[in-house]
Amino acid sequence: MESESASGRSGTRVAAETFIALIGTLFLLCAVFATQRWLDRHLLPSWFLPRSWLVLIESSVRVVLAAGGVWLLLWLRPRAGRFAASTPGAVLPSAIAIVLALVAGELVLRHVQSRPVGWLVPEEEPRRRSDSRLGWTFEPARTGRHAAGARVIDYSLDAAGYRVRSLDEPVDPAKPAILFIGESVMFGEDLTWEDSVPAQVGAMMGIQSANLAVHGFSNDQAYLRLERELPRFRQPVAVVSLFMTAIFGRNLDDNRPHLAPGLIWLPAAQHGRLASLAGLLVPFRTEQTVERGVAMTRDVLRATSDLARARGARPLVVVPQFGVEDPAERALRLRILDDTGLPYVWIEIADGWRLSRSLHPNADAARAIATAIASDLQRSSVP
Repeated sequence: MESESASGRSGTRVAAETFIALIGTLFLLCAVFATQRWLDRHLLPSWFLPRSWLVLIESSVRVVLAAGGVWLLLWLRPRAGRFAASTPGAVLPSAIAIVLALVAGELVLRHVQSRPVGWLVPEEEPRRRSDSRLGWTFEPARTGRHAAGARVIDYSLDAAGYRVRSLDEPVDPAKPAILFIGESVMFGEDLTWEDSVPAQVGAMMGIQSANLAVHGFSNDQAYLRLERELPRFRQPVAVVSLFMTAIFGRNLDDNRPHLAPGLIWLPAAQHGRLASLAGLLVPFRTEQTVERGVAMTRDVLRATSDLARARGARPLVVVPQFGVEDPAERALRLRILDDTGLPYVWIEIADGWRLSRSLHPNADAARAIATAIASDLQRSSVP
């Protein structure tokens, strides 16, 4: 019996040390093979962090992984083995407790009311409502007030859900109009209506602007909204769409209604809450996922252009670059736009473009974008 007991303790010790050694080896391999070039292929440009910060964070994580791997192999492994051999009865309960904790965490997160990726706060202005095809849209025919630092911004949405100066000045689909599609940058987050890009272009061109942008939208969602709304307009003059490499990763999210390459509509995919949380903290993308996103984005931008031309409107893709374009962003822009021959207006906006209390562009940056759009439309003989 003692021999069997000793054999059991020895087996438990070997199993524990092997498990710890595998984790430590995995940490070391990640630190060695996750080069910056590899990371650039799997961690896309970020709207929230400049590249210099991303590189610093990624390099720091590699150092931590290497140090952690050495610590696991040289320090924790033998101690875990001795602990497992001395108290073999504690190993299985501990493993079960870990599994149960993960299951409980998943169940708790599932009971928390969730919203699509672009709709996180229920009372956030402008208010949103669910939409089976688009994911979400704005609540129409209302004005919401949003505190932006010391200022209070009015977000007025007409009966169609387009941002307007006030509710008594709705967009008139019977009149000539320049349509704008996109997300919060095009919508004018934390900007007055007058300072928003669509309003400024409309004033420069002397043509009504129709702001169809919706917070949190990806390029395919913006296209789907245009597809729905464009038939309402009798005299569309131009369709201005927005593409930014810093938010290209949004085009890869499938936890919302989305388009696959070939413009195939797909419903939101269901993922475990813990997996979604992990993806939010570490937005790792496989090369296959990135390739699908590139193909889909190309298809969407081409289809947007075709949709506009079919109605006699001038299509224009505007590509604002906030801060100096880094190599990863440039490579992405060239692949999606230049390599496919899509015409676009690229605007590099220097430092100092952010609002003091927001990640979004300020009025000066919006004016630079609006000026570039108006200039391009005027050169192409848009009235």
